[in-house]
Amino acid sequence: MNNSQRAARTMEIGRAAGFDLCGIAPAAEFPELAHLEEWLARGHSGEMRYLHDARRRSPALAMAGARSVIVCALNYNTALPTSTDTPAPENMPAAPRGWISRYAWGDEYHDVLGEKLEAIVEQLRREFPEPFEARAYVDTGPIVERVAAKYAGLGWLAKNTCLINEEMGSWLFLGVIVTTLDLAPPDAAETPAPDLCGNCSLCIDACPTGALVEPYVLDARRCIAYLTIELRGAIPLELREPIGRNVFGCDICQDVCPWNRRAPATALPNFQPRQNKERTLFSPDLEWLISISEEEFRAAFRKSSVKRAKWRGLVRNACIAIGNSGLKQGEPRFEEIRARLAEIAACEDATLAEHAQWALDRIGCSPKLS
Repeated sequence: MNNSQRAARTMEIGRAAGFDLCGIAPAAEFPELAHLEEWLARGHSGEMRYLHDARRRSPALAMAGARSVIVCALNYNTALPTSTDTPAPENMPAAPRGWISRYAWGDEYHDVLGEKLEAIVEQLRREFPEPFEARAYVDTGPIVERVAAKYAGLGWLAKNTCLINEEMGSWLFLGVIVTTLDLAPPDAAETPAPDLCGNCSLCIDACPTGALVEPYVLDARRCIAYLTIELRGAIPLELREPIGRNVFGCDICQDVCPWNRRAPATALPNFQPRQNKERTLFSPDLEWLISISEEEFRAAFRKSSVKRAKWRGLVRNACIAIGNSGLKQGEPRFEEIRARLAEIAACEDATLAEHAQWALDRIGCSPKLS
């Protein structure tokens, strides 16, 4: 087989493994990665020290002798409403509800994609007899997946920094296989998909915290996903109100994107919202989240992406969401929520106590009223 035939066969194997998209890029120094140092120097990475890994400058640095990057994408969209949809009055929740990012409603995507990527590697070893190295990553290695995906022909890098595919939108999990196999056609890196964002700025305009500081540039320190997942300490006071009801991640810049209006919904059960004892991860009950114990947290979010926030982080985030809920005295569950917030405000964890007190002040009460 020549390179084009090997590439075509590899992409067939990727689709047979269950991926919606599969492409191949050379393990090269992509132009976008040349700006990584400047982005880091501006402090946009916040406390995410792993982004300073020097190997992120080029896929070739991730593995000795790397020649190709196989990039696979899996649709995780569902037919359920978005975070920006306004529910009809008869469907308004009887108690405050939060929002968990769509990607975390179901099973841990690292596990789902990881199994499929390993299946591809096993099939490649059967197809190509020569010795080769291959290493699969799902957000776990020094590869900037979305940049590799662009040069594998899977889409373009949008103004909100997500990868967008013209047919599937941006609700895509990405996984990569770095390999010493020479699979990429010679012109693979020269023909990425065109940027079809045009003059649209809906994602930039909709970001409540102003994290998209300019087109194609994200300041993670202001991103709700970073604030609710990666940041371990107190959330800056000026960013608490803009966080709204988001308790884990944020979908706003994707929810408003025109390319997602006709994005297909996945049939995979893995990515449907979990149900646990009448609890759902779709628009979850905030009283449940501020009342959940560490043991219950571990059980409810076992093999779930939500566990990344840890129990303490999720409770902190739920306090903020309640503070932004507009909950008023006399409304359903007000007294129960007020009492629980008062308990947290009196606890020994200074960060949790601070956020619970902030929520109490926002809904017009104080622990002293208990």
